[in-house]
Amino acid sequence: MAIDYGTKRVGIAVTDALQIIATGLTTISASEAPQFILDYSQKEELETLVVGESRRWNNEYNEIEKDIQSFLSKVRKLLPDLPVKRVDERFTSSLAMDSLITGGVKKKDRRKKELLDEVSATIILQSYLSAKNTI
Repeated sequence: MAIDYGTKRVGIAVTDALQIIATGLTTISASEAPQFILDYSQKEELETLVVGESRRWNNEYNEIEKDIQSFLSKVRKLLPDLPVKRVDERFTSSLAMDSLITGGVKKKDRRKKELLDEVSATIILQSYLSAKNTI
């Protein structure tokens, strides 16, 4: 499962059993995310939680990183054995918008930030899977 964390919304993506293809699952409020992950883990096997790592161009962390760390602390309390991997998310929003445009999503629908967050989570997860499968 991958997370594109935002202070208001969290985009969530999952992968298939063979861990080849990432698919957007949903977007939920940030406050619901830890419980959502716990509930999901009780229905489906979660091997790893992949979370976007928010950095600036100069490689320093963005301000949201402290919120991400707080979120991860809550998740670790609920699921202490779930490994967490971080993936650089610097270009995911622009890549997500490009993929929506290329995919023919109407302009009206592209304005929905929930969709952009879900696609961003999908890109984060696909990036992780691609790197993992090349090692």
